[in-house]
Amino acid sequence: MDLPIDPARYVAFLGVMAVMAATPGPANLFAIATGAQRGKAAALIGVVGMNCATLVWFAAAALGLGALILAFPQFFHLLAYGGAAYIAWLGIKSLMGAFQKDAEPGHETFKQGKSAFVDGFTVQIANPKAILFFTAVLPPFLDPSRPLPAQLAAFACATLTLDIAAMSAYGLGGAAIASRMSEARFRRGFSICVGILLLSAATLMATKA
Repeated sequence: MDLPIDPARYVAFLGVMAVMAATPGPANLFAIATGAQRGKAAALIGVVGMNCATLVWFAAAALGLGALILAFPQFFHLLAYGGAAYIAWLGIKSLMGAFQKDAEPGHETFKQGKSAFVDGFTVQIANPKAILFFTAVLPPFLDPSRPLPAQLAAFACATLTLDIAAMSAYGLGGAAIASRMSEARFRRGFSICVGILLLSAATLMATKA
């Protein structure tokens, strides 16, 4: 009985995906900013949001969205630009907050959206890196002679596992310095760093669109 996926292709995919997951991109930069600004719980919730968006992309791939992306690339460029604008707005809020007077010790100079899950989902659903993955990286690993749903399920498991590990590491690393947020001077400098991180993520999203 044939396996649902070619082992050689799967091993090669794991290698490529491990590198992609560990590379600092919009999602990982966002994870750092979220963890550092809002703590461990928010960082992990944001990771869940980003990976739910990845699941949406896999479901779309199963429905043939890859062909649609190639047919109408302008729409997906607009999607990426919209996501970049949202992240840039968060970065600008952080920079503005850095120069506001603190109302009290421990006051947060910047807050992202109300929901870390929604913020994370928005980042990943509009992430050009994700769009590139499903249009250029994933297709060569698919074997047309084998059932597509089983292959996509196997690739999705690998992608989510590696992404969750990498994003969580980045997010928790950011959260590790959150304990110093009670210091006004540190908080101000930190808000500037968060703003730069988010603007960097937005720039990556816009330039890769």
